[in-house]
Amino acid sequence: METNGYAETISEEELGKCELSWFRGEIVLIEDMAAFNDTFPRLKGSKVLGFDTETKPSFKKGRKNKVSLIQLANDDLACLIRINKIGMPHQLAGLLADENVIKAGVAVHDDIRFLKSVRGFEPLGFVDLQKFVRDFGIQVSGLKKLAAIVLGFRISKRQQVTDWEADQLSEAQLVYAATDAWVCHQIYKKLVNGN
Repeated sequence: METNGYAETISEEELGKCELSWFRGEIVLIEDMAAFNDTFPRLKGSKVLGFDTETKPSFKKGRKNKVSLIQLANDDLACLIRINKIGMPHQLAGLLADENVIKAGVAVHDDIRFLKSVRGFEPLGFVDLQKFVRDFGIQVSGLKKLAAIVLGFRISKRQQVTDWEADQLSEAQLVYAATDAWVCHQIYKKLVNGN
C-alpha cells in the first residue's frame, strides 16, 4: 500500500526528540451569545475545520461528564465555544450538519453522540482521523503521535485532565484546546494535499 512516506508508528523516544509546537493564531473564547454571534461567522467559508471537544474529567468509575467545550479551528483562527455556558446555538448545530464543511477530529464518535443529545442534528462532514490515517499506512491513533508522524512536531497534552468547567479557563487551557483542534485541521490538510 502507498504510505506516502509516513511512518506506521513512532516510539516514545522518537516522540521526545520532536520539537514542541502549538497554535499561534487567534484564539477566541466564546462564553456568551454576543461573542458567538460576533465570531462564529468568521468560520464561514472554511472548507475544512479541525474539531475537538473537552470534558471535565471524572474520577468516579463509570461516570462521564458532559462536554464543556467545542473547538473549531482553521489555519489562523480557533473558536473555543463553552457549550456548558451557552448551550448549542442552532448555527453551530447547522455547521455540524453541513456535509460541505469537513470537520476533522480524533475519536469523534462519542463527541457526536453527546452533542446530538444537547441539540438534535444529523452529523455530516465528519472525518475521524484515527480511521482516515490508515489509508496512509499510519497505525497509531492518538493525536500526539499523529501530529509527530504527519506534521513532524510534538504537542503537549498537559492540560488534558484539567477543569474545563472552571469559571475562568487559564491561558494554558486555551492554548491546549486551540492546538488540539488546529492540529486536526493541519493533519487532514497535509494528508489530503500532500504538503
